[in-house]
Amino acid sequence: MNLFYQLFGEGKDLNALQMSMRCLVVFCMALLLIRVAGIRAFGKRSSFDNVVTIMLGAVLSRAVVGASGFVPTVAASLVMVVLHRVIGMLTLQPSAFSRLVKSEPALLFEGGQPVKANMKKVQISLQDMQEAVRKQLHQDSFDKVQKIYIERDGTLSIITDHS
Repeated sequence: MNLFYQLFGEGKDLNALQMSMRCLVVFCMALLLIRVAGIRAFGKRSSFDNVVTIMLGAVLSRAVVGASGFVPTVAASLVMVVLHRVIGMLTLQPSAFSRLVKSEPALLFEGGQPVKANMKKVQISLQDMQEAVRKQLHQDSFDKVQKIYIERDGTLSIITDHS
């Protein structure tokens, strides 16, 4: 138990190592929670990028308001940014780790029919896809649509029949 308090501290008086260890744990927890929430929760960026945005703002705000020491706050932020870069490099190649961190595109529409299992999994409705068709193709029907994917960043990509 003594090792736990040395690594994570207690109360407001935390040193650089303790804030850095807390940052590492909270980073992983936030990534997991955002992945569980699903791509629709944040969209436009990967869950991985959203974790860094949220946590960096939260951690750095502690230095601004004086809730934590400046050096420990900066150290924790540095750990977060380095972790972001390292994980980013580790996810450049397709792998199970890359899919865990950044997810994968999902096919939502093919052959004139919605892929309902994938739609349910990513919580996309037919109305969401119709909206994307109207915005991207400027039409009301799926007549020229071959496929629709939800991308890793939460956007919808539409592949059309060019005939």
